[in-house]
Amino acid sequence: MNKSAQLVLWFDQIGKEDIPFAGGKGANLGEMYSNGIPVPNGFVVASKSYYEFLEKTSLKNKILSELSGLDTNDSKGLIHASKSIKTAIMAAQMPLKIQKEIKDGYHKLCGEFDKNVAVRSSATAEDLPDASFAGQQESYLNVKGFHEVIESVQKCWASLFESRAIFYRTDKGYNHLKVGIAVPVQLMVQSEVSGIMFTVNPLSNNRKEVSIEAAFGLGQPIVSGEITPDQYIIDKKSLDITYKYIAKQTWQLTLAGKTEVSKKFQEAQKLANPLIKELAEIGIKVENHYGKPQDIEWGLENKVLHIVQSRPVTTLNSTETVKVQAQEANDLKGAKVLFEGLGASPGVASGKVVIIRKPSEISKVKDGDILVAEMTNPDYVPAMRRASAILTDKGGRTSHAAIVSRELGIPAVVGSQNATKMLKDGEEITIDGSSGKVYEGVILLKVKEEVTSIIDSDTIKVKTATKIYVNLAEPDLANDIAKRNVDGVGLLRAEFMIASIGTHPREFIAEKRKEEFINKLAVGLEQFVEAFHPSPVIYRATDFRSNEYKNLKGGAKYETDEFNPMIGFRGASRYIDDPEVFNMELEAIKLVRNKKGYKNLHVMIPFVRTVSQLRDVKKLMSLQGLKRGGSFKIWMMVEIPSNVILLEEFIKEGIDGVSIGTNDLTMLVLGVDRDNEKVANVYSELDPAVMWCLEKIVTVSKKHGVTCSVCGQAPSMYPDLVEKLVGWGVTSVSVSPDVIEKTRDIVYEVEKKILKKKK
Repeated sequence: MNKSAQLVLWFDQIGKEDIPFAGGKGANLGEMYSNGIPVPNGFVVASKSYYEFLEKTSLKNKILSELSGLDTNDSKGLIHASKSIKTAIMAAQMPLKIQKEIKDGYHKLCGEFDKNVAVRSSATAEDLPDASFAGQQESYLNVKGFHEVIESVQKCWASLFESRAIFYRTDKGYNHLKVGIAVPVQLMVQSEVSGIMFTVNPLSNNRKEVSIEAAFGLGQPIVSGEITPDQYIIDKKSLDITYKYIAKQTWQLTLAGKTEVSKKFQEAQKLANPLIKELAEIGIKVENHYGKPQDIEWGLENKVLHIVQSRPVTTLNSTETVKVQAQEANDLKGAKVLFEGLGASPGVASGKVVIIRKPSEISKVKDGDILVAEMTNPDYVPAMRRASAILTDKGGRTSHAAIVSRELGIPAVVGSQNATKMLKDGEEITIDGSSGKVYEGVILLKVKEEVTSIIDSDTIKVKTATKIYVNLAEPDLANDIAKRNVDGVGLLRAEFMIASIGTHPREFIAEKRKEEFINKLAVGLEQFVEAFHPSPVIYRATDFRSNEYKNLKGGAKYETDEFNPMIGFRGASRYIDDPEVFNMELEAIKLVRNKKGYKNLHVMIPFVRTVSQLRDVKKLMSLQGLKRGGSFKIWMMVEIPSNVILLEEFIKEGIDGVSIGTNDLTMLVLGVDRDNEKVANVYSELDPAVMWCLEKIVTVSKKHGVTCSVCGQAPSMYPDLVEKLVGWGVTSVSVSPDVIEKTRDIVYEVEKKILKKKK
């Protein structure tokens, strides 16, 4: 059979020598299938089909035109060229002859009834001995029906021109038009458990060990880094399991999509010991067949293990490199650790943090920066090439970030959980890709016998996953407080600025001096947001009570006496009743955000009694051009029992976060005037009724994905309360300036304690 002329090739017709026709992935699947490895059957839409598609559709000129003179380090230009080529490929008509071959192959594979298949890309230059970047092209799981299979094949062809793939080929010196793509179509394994197996320990280079990672469900989230899997290390000779790391898993990817893992199994070992050993034996067999260490994807369905992919490991370090890494680890002794993750690619590097939220931001990463992301995918590769190290929130040692970092030879720490939240852009850190530890500042390593600098431990700031914000009111303090170990302003009170202006807002309106009030308030706001930029500043809209407003110049004309102003005309009620005054406040916020450009300014609404009040206040804000979304967040104070009782309804109305006002909440839950000494002994944030409220607020907020802060002195006064708040999932604590460091230390110790319990 002349394989080069075939549009479709079956697994039993191809072997490892057939990369030009079946691509690296397809050739390896055929090789294993024909040699007794448990590989689900399938066929490959050969590279001949792809080349014929290009010829019949005249796409070559389009591709050459877009890529001619392209600077692949220009992220925007690269993304534009990629999108243009992919759009053209998907718009082109696949030749009917190729469509028929795919349809016939799919029906032969499935038999009487259509079955789910995996449609994977297999470029003819991938998975070579010197090239093994993970995920350069796309794969599609659970594809059913020949029409969908044909469409998925064309999508795979288009993915040959993903920006990451264009960058990769340019870097490797491959000709874009000479690199073809084949597409394996394989019976789908509906894995109850799946993962990655290395037939060598990828971190220590120990060839006497097998490393297995496992998670519930399909394996795609492991590769992408969305899930941190279990890890098992197995001795090749004895098949003894010498190491286990059991990761908590709250969700899995199944045929039904993203589904919850029941609490009973979230912290369970994913793969039973006998199956771990059986899988290791299969891995050793595959390695022996190829004569070199392998990177293998596997799945378990109905207690049967299947191999769905294998490629050579190309990231092994030399003995000399391992010696250098040991020296680096010794140099780090004595430095204080900010936090830890999983060491994923050996080495030590220092640099400035650049946090990347999405691929379109990768141009922010410059040579020598440390790229910090929730997780990476192949679109991040151009930036990873410029980075000195990689640090991610999610992922295991076989995630995309880990594999690519090892190939690039740069340190990586993955699965840190909170790196993107704990660090700031521009902050200098040092990471150790062997131990998984992240250190504050730049640590200079010893080179040969030269003496180097040592970090001054006194300058190291404690870091916590729970953010520590500050409560502020006086603009003159902003610059000094911003230099402290604080993550932003969790409660910016308007009252001091209003008092400094000195005149009742209604008086400004009566005298037609609204612009003067707006500008004065904006000047005060700007002092805060400029000092803390880019950290968030949460401005609580004016919460003056009637007696306080009355003390302002002209106030007596506009305020009536209230018997109990504490629960009277304040907060949201006032904004709705007198929107003209509220609008001046909103204009000041718009001036600072839009004209001055400080997008770190957000708004918190106080004393919201009902859901309809929240809705009405948001409408007033929207009418003034302050709509929730994008870079603008709306928070709500939770300080009234109705806020607690109906919290889910308030959240559904649309807010980004809540801040618990422990003072008012405690007072109103217990029915106690905290300023009345005769009942002051009843007032306690630790009262069981208040604690019940706090737990509900934090857990409901966490459930619905909104941030939850606590403002007040209680966290700095009661360490046990902090432990409960952090354990429930509070995202930040906002305190007065005098207890910033004290509270940070308390939270740090609590987080350490919680982590130890989890282990």
